[in-house]
Amino acid sequence: MSITLNILASYRRPRRVFRGLLAQGRREDRALMYLMVSCLLLFVAQWPRLMREAEAGGEVPFQALLAGALFGWLFVAPLVFFGIAALLHLVLRALRQPSSWHGARAVLFWSLLSISPLMLFHGLLLGYAGPVAGANVVGFVVLGAFLYILIQGLRELAADTTG
Repeated sequence: MSITLNILASYRRPRRVFRGLLAQGRREDRALMYLMVSCLLLFVAQWPRLMREAEAGGEVPFQALLAGALFGWLFVAPLVFFGIAALLHLVLRALRQPSSWHGARAVLFWSLLSISPLMLFHGLLLGYAGPVAGANVVGFVVLGAFLYILIQGLRELAADTTG
């Protein structure tokens, strides 16, 4: 299945999608690609909000805000997500759940990629409407979708016997 169809399927049948991803074997290149595309899309999702902040009379120009977001999302965030994936693996091991370093990374990185369309919508909403109650509701929906996909992926990882 294509990546876009897998992203859509992740909202309805995430365990089935993860089963297919785990069946492809250990593909570090694919996991890294999921992470980098996710971070790129999350960076793009920040643009409308940053433009709004710059035009609202902020002291920092748009280009500086954009450069900071670029550095944060494309250089710092991937390292943070690798650390979160390692902690996720260690927590699963402490709970005596079967896990692997690669499996924890693949589940986390795919979960991030799956919510990127929602994050793009959330960024547009923040850019055009500002920090209104509706944006907060969409933010909670995005968080809920991320946690749902992540937890279902971890459940499938624990059920996976290929290791």
